[in-house]
Amino acid sequence: MVVALKDVWKTYSMGKLRFDALKGIDLQLERGDFAAVAGPSGSGKTTIMNIIGLVDTPSRGGVLIDGRETAGLSRGELTRMRQEVIGFVFQSFNLLPVLSVFENVELPLLLGGKGSRSAALSRARRKERVERLLEEVGLADKRLNRPGELSGGQQQRVAIARALVNEPAIVIADEPTANLDSENGARILELMKKVNTVSGATFIFSTHDKTIWEMATRIIFLHDGKIEREAGRA
Repeated sequence: MVVALKDVWKTYSMGKLRFDALKGIDLQLERGDFAAVAGPSGSGKTTIMNIIGLVDTPSRGGVLIDGRETAGLSRGELTRMRQEVIGFVFQSFNLLPVLSVFENVELPLLLGGKGSRSAALSRARRKERVERLLEEVGLADKRLNRPGELSGGQQQRVAIARALVNEPAIVIADEPTANLDSENGARILELMKKVNTVSGATFIFSTHDKTIWEMATRIIFLHDGKIEREAGRA
């Protein structure tokens, strides 16, 4: 399995008040899953995605990511693991406006630091990988453009290429179609599904978009910090 949450709780303290955002979550995701996490605001979607993405840690319970137990890892070890195992796609794209399309996609390869997988790549290998991904997302001719010169759909395709450049086992997508029209949203989803099928990467969406639900192999419905039910598709 790629993700395993075992009796995960997340409690936030606000002065004397305590709030349980997650209440005993048990969840397993397999390699190649195309899963959606759904639920109303306040149901725990953001919290569960942050824990899977190693952005946050549980108050109690176990978390395994790509077969590795995360309890006891230092902040630096969690950062390294996040960089090498997980790719992120955001609804607001989060591209750096001063960098070209090529540079935005290449950036994760430059952030790994000494001893990381990306640090072992030569400049030529980095260039080859970035250009291959830009070709796959249909933006090879935009490699020198800045994000502000692209449409919303094109920017999201750059963001997908950036998320994939480290060849992650897991891709976390937070409302990736929210800022796109229906036509561009559909294209982005088809691209993600193609990547999922070809690479075997596990995709996890936090979304209200029922189009994503229709494409998902699994839908996990949250309510008040608990898994209310789960639906699967053939």
